[in-house]
Amino acid sequence: MTGKIIVLDRRVFLGGSAALAAAGLMPGVGVSGVAQAAGALAATATMPGGANNYFPNAPLVQNLGTGFTVSGVVRRAGDGQPLPNLRVQIWAATERGGERVPSNRGSVMTGPDGRYSLDISPIVPQFGQPHIHIAYDDPGFATLFLRPVLGSRHDKTMSADFVLAPAV
Repeated sequence: MTGKIIVLDRRVFLGGSAALAAAGLMPGVGVSGVAQAAGALAATATMPGGANNYFPNAPLVQNLGTGFTVSGVVRRAGDGQPLPNLRVQIWAATERGGERVPSNRGSVMTGPDGRYSLDISPIVPQFGQPHIHIAYDDPGFATLFLRPVLGSRHDKTMSADFVLAPAV
């Protein structure tokens, strides 16, 4: 099974996703054409509990095992442009141990199209929920912590798109 998480501001989600879903066009980037044309793409809000066990400057990695893939697109608030060359930190409890185990944590860079992807060992539920953590905490944009929950511990993929606000 595959999970798909689109992390959006509530207004953008309510305004654009229903029409896109009805048309079968629910985009992987979670951006409606209407919201983008109006410049209304709002920043994703930080999720409660998303920051626990965060370690600044986690090393860049090629993978954290195999069996599960997390991916997504990072966009800029307002115009929705993809953000290249940004560090995205990912950590999770896996079959190799808990969230604090160093081999379950790493960072990847977004590509020219704002996409990131990381292979991880299969996710293990912690506190009853199979989840991962995704963070952005570098200069240029506001810090963001996400804690998306998988539909099932047997999911093999998750896509988590998000939108960053400029740092103030």
